[in-house]
Amino acid sequence: MTRETEYMKIALDLAEKAREMGEVPVGAVVVFENRVIGKGFNKRESAQSPLSHAEIEAISEAAAYLKSWRLEDCELYVTLEPCIMCSGAIVQSRIPKVYFGARDPKAGGVRSLYTLLEDERLNHRVEVVEGILAVESAELLSGFFREIREKQKLSKKQSESGNLE
Repeated sequence: MTRETEYMKIALDLAEKAREMGEVPVGAVVVFENRVIGKGFNKRESAQSPLSHAEIEAISEAAAYLKSWRLEDCELYVTLEPCIMCSGAIVQSRIPKVYFGARDPKAGGVRSLYTLLEDERLNHRVEVVEGILAVESAELLSGFFREIREKQKLSKKQSESGNLE
């Protein structure tokens, strides 16, 4: 198992924790000197905050650990391509390298819709490695959304049958 796969597995475990809480299953870790110093998973529903993305949680924890907003010697591993908000946080925190699993065709700010991390107009650019455990990351997400759709269908059927009586 490569080092990258090992860290992405930790991020996937965090994504699974998010799924168990009913959150969109995305996990992230920040690594410094071969040690995880920041962990995060989506908490938008439980925190009722649009800012509670996995990457923001992990970056905040890492900055607190280092007592610095500059994460210049760190790497970020995240199961899903960061959105534009998280891409902005990555640039602002000066993280030099990001690894992500699955692409996000609806909100991806790194490769799918935008290429913010590599935009030459910004004062900081980030090396991007995509596709680490992409299949596992995508399957976790698609399974989560499939479960939600099935619950919604069941709920609709139950409410329709209740209305007929």
